[in-house]
Amino acid sequence: MKLFEKKDVFKILSEVVYEGILIVNDQQVIAASNTMANEMFGYPKDGLNGQELQVLIPKKARNQHKRDAGGFIKKGEKREMGADLDLFGVRQDGSEFPLEISLNPFVLLRKRYVMAIVVDITERKKAEQAIDHWYRIFNESLNEIYVFDVNTLQFLNVNHGAQRNLGHSMQELDQMAILDVMPELSKESFRRLVWPLQNSKSEKIDFESVFQRKDKTQYPVEVHLQLSKIAKKEVCVMIVLDITDRKNYTQRLEQTVEERTQQLSEALKAEKKLNELKTKFLSLVSHEFKTPLTSILTSTSLLSKYTETDQQEKRDKHITTIKSKVKYLDNILSDFLSVERLDSGKVRYNITSFPLSKLINEVIYDSNTLLKEGQRILYPKDIDGINITFDEKILALALSNLVLNAIKYSSEGTNVRLKVINGKKQLKIEVIDKGFGIPQEDQPFIFDRYFRASNVLTTQGTGIGLNTVRRHMQNLEGDICFKSKQGEGSTFTLTIPIKPNGNEKDSIG
Repeated sequence: MKLFEKKDVFKILSEVVYEGILIVNDQQVIAASNTMANEMFGYPKDGLNGQELQVLIPKKARNQHKRDAGGFIKKGEKREMGADLDLFGVRQDGSEFPLEISLNPFVLLRKRYVMAIVVDITERKKAEQAIDHWYRIFNESLNEIYVFDVNTLQFLNVNHGAQRNLGHSMQELDQMAILDVMPELSKESFRRLVWPLQNSKSEKIDFESVFQRKDKTQYPVEVHLQLSKIAKKEVCVMIVLDITDRKNYTQRLEQTVEERTQQLSEALKAEKKLNELKTKFLSLVSHEFKTPLTSILTSTSLLSKYTETDQQEKRDKHITTIKSKVKYLDNILSDFLSVERLDSGKVRYNITSFPLSKLINEVIYDSNTLLKEGQRILYPKDIDGINITFDEKILALALSNLVLNAIKYSSEGTNVRLKVINGKKQLKIEVIDKGFGIPQEDQPFIFDRYFRASNVLTTQGTGIGLNTVRRHMQNLEGDICFKSKQGEGSTFTLTIPIKPNGNEKDSIG
């Protein structure tokens, strides 16, 4: 008689369940199978009946399975097969699939059998793999990801990136809410923030904020916030990007733009000033050259009329005028050439040692021709034997400029005094006058090119001499300074560094 007839209770019951059912005898041969089992393993109806159980086992596991199954049948205890192991079955076409098996031994007609209930878990495995995959992405993301209850705002889950950046452990975060790490937001402001999400006005909200670490340091973040559900609970999913580098880059970029804008603005101002200086220069040259040239032309014309011997005094007067104006023009040209060389970087200094008295004598001799009626230049005392190491031509240019200014801006009958102070580290030459003096409000600009004090605008002058002197002196590690009071006169001081082979003897004039 067959083990199972069509009308057996087994047949009736086995066909109404979703699991595959196999009945295996003590010889590990399949005695019966339901339709689900045959379909699961890819066999036609009743196709598994009479097959050895081994055909359903992967080849690499067959030997071990045969030994284990024999012992299990003899022992006869109900259990799950391969607990904690990944089990696979083999279909008729040779493909494998994951499964779970429950084993139930029983005895029928004095023979031992095992009922194996088989579940195809392919879809469950796929789901688990998908969950594992997304969980790894969630946990391994370098961005911070937070999941929290939309009502209580308590954290439900926080990935490793967030834990690492915040400095909190997951145990600590379990007791915290999102507002604990967002110091800029209150509960009310956060509610207003998520209102569009809860009322279906928006699917996602993006904004920038600040997060606070466990050590109380803060960092700027970009937040992407949206709603989701876990089971029936509404939750917020927040993806947070640390934008410290971006902010720093933006700040650096803004700073660079600001600096470039400032540089451009300064360049435009400089160009504007240069254009103004060019205009002023052309006007200045026109005026400063025209006046002495007119005097030279007039004196030359008058000179030709004085042919008599007794008119020599008149001739001498015009010759003196011509010399004076020529000297004046020569000084102007020297100033202009100095400016051009300084601006173009073509200045080549020639440092030599020379007697100070020789240079001062030459300057005073050349300046005497420009003295006004009753003016005198007072020679400095005790300068014989003083040798200095400097550029002789530049010092002569500087001293001449100061002496001529003192003559020009002083009244008739006044004296211009030169004083020399020879120290251990520097030598000073002072040019002292009792002239017009410089108004207090003009003094900060006295060394600016083309600047002229407000009380001497009607007096001839280019306004470039002092600027040129200062630039030369500073280039040679020297200096120029002044003291002045309007109506009482001025004292301009040239400071010259003492070189190793210079004379260090003190001398006061």
